[in-house]
Amino acid sequence: MTASEYCVHCGQPEADAGHEACHTLRTALEPPRFCRSCARRMVVQVTTFGWTARCSRHGETSGG
Repeated sequence: MTASEYCVHCGQPEADAGHEACHTLRTALEPPRFCRSCARRMVVQVTTFGWTARCSRHGETSGG
């Protein structure tokens, strides 16, 4: 599978219908909860300066 097959907010395949709520402005500002590469639940830490999300297989990503 390619690196962009899973929704980072719900973990379901990106090709499935019904992801409109996942891509709203409110959820676009939230950190990802699922790895885009493997759909594993990630460890997420939110701070006042941004967030970090870590997948046990694919490493860490961050944003703010």
